[in-house]
Amino acid sequence: MSDARAPDWVVPVMRAGYSARGAVYLILGGITLWAALFGGQTDGTQGALERLRGAPFGQILLWIIALGFICYAVWRLIAAWYDLERRGEDDSGLAERAGLVVTGLIHAALGVGIAGLAMGGGSGGGDSGAQDWTAKLMQMPGGKWLVAAVALGILGAGVHYILKGYKKKYERYIQVTETTRKLTPLLRWGFVAYGIVLGIVGAFLAIAALNSDPSSAKGIGGALQYIRGMTFGRILLGLTGLGIMGFGVENIVEAIYRVVPGVRQTQGVRTLANRAEAKARAAAG
Repeated sequence: MSDARAPDWVVPVMRAGYSARGAVYLILGGITLWAALFGGQTDGTQGALERLRGAPFGQILLWIIALGFICYAVWRLIAAWYDLERRGEDDSGLAERAGLVVTGLIHAALGVGIAGLAMGGGSGGGDSGAQDWTAKLMQMPGGKWLVAAVALGILGAGVHYILKGYKKKYERYIQVTETTRKLTPLLRWGFVAYGIVLGIVGAFLAIAALNSDPSSAKGIGGALQYIRGMTFGRILLGLTGLGIMGFGVENIVEAIYRVVPGVRQTQGVRTLANRAEAKARAAAG
């Protein structure tokens, strides 16, 4: 659909969504770094949010984060419908826009789950949560193949994030400023670290599918625990924690500096990718 009627209010909604994501990953990264430096249990996103619930004003913060995740879902769905990021109408563009819809629906579900946590509900997260839903999928017709498909999807997402950081693909939508230029190394490592963690989650889920064994599945907390068990594990865990914090910073940067080509108020803003292209042309000339 044409983006001619794209609502300007989608920009503050988008910024609220990225801010909420940034807060979650900063908390998760901080807990991971603390575990690497001082010991203690690693957590996934659900465990990190449960810790937040016990902090002063924790329930209020959880409600704010839940609303932010719903905002992120709305942003993704509207971006897909209006093609706000100019991904196109060809097969590749439509596939990317379908991906936006999927991530939107996932974040809507996460927002509802966080709201339930704010109301005092149980977690159902961590490795036990991953194992529970893996077992439920396996009980369905063709369940083993459904789990394998989910595993491939998570592995694909991990590779996507790694390449997005390594190739700096995110720069296409980030406004060029002195701050965003200086943060480039942290932003790149944030994407790569998060992609590695997702890759480990996907790999264990693939093993669960191959062996028809739901107990092999791991969530993000289990993936981080696996990293700590490797040779030089505490160092690797610390680097991963810094990377997850970097991914949190990246989301905050998106909240502040993200450019949406299909919305009037951000049209014509120069991005990091524009700057890189200009430098390449100057070097070639």
